[in-house]
Order: sequence, then structure tokens, then C-alpha cells
Amino acid sequence: MPLILPLLLAVVLFCVGVYGVLARRNAITMLMSFELMLNAVNLNLVAFDAWHLDGLATGQTMAVFVITIAAAEIGLGLAIILLLFRGHGHVDADSARDLVEAPAVEEAR
Repeated sequence: MPLILPLLLAVVLFCVGVYGVLARRNAITMLMSFELMLNAVNLNLVAFDAWHLDGLATGQTMAVFVITIAAAEIGLGLAIILLLFRGHGHVDADSARDLVEAPAVEEAR
């Protein structure tokens, strides 16, 4: 199989992920878009590893590390989203920016 086919699929996946991050404000959709982008990176790693044929399987090894990091990221992200939903009843990313505490202002005496 030519190398261009998995690379084109990876480009499409990555572009869909970027669109999902930039256009959507729902935190769950943003997490899914991050996962799409990481899957596109994994596809590139495995495709280049199969194309290079060095026998070390470095691309596949790096893909396993990316999958591990993605699993940790999704676990932490879902925990934050659940806390946001329990506390405020929404998972809107724009509204979550407003939750930052304002700096304390000393009262003039």
C-alpha cells in the first residue's frame, strides 16, 4: 500500500479534530477532538514505521506511549468535566473561563 493513503487519512482526522476544538464549546466534544488528533498522530507513527522497515518498531512503540498518555489525559479531563458539571450544571468551555477567582482587593481604610 502506498504511504500517501494513511497520511491523507491522518490529515483528514487531524483537520476534523482541529475543527472540533476550535468550533465547539462543549468540553466533551473538545476532548473527543483531542483524541481524534492523537489518533491521527498514531496513524502517522505506525505508517512511517511500516514504510521505513528498520526492524526496531520505533513508530509502534511511540504509538503505544501516545495511547498511554491519551488515556491519562482523558481520565483527568473527564474528572474535571464531571466536577464542573456537578458544581455548575453545564460543561460549556466558555463559561468555565469565568470561574477563575478574581484577585483579592484590599479594602481602603
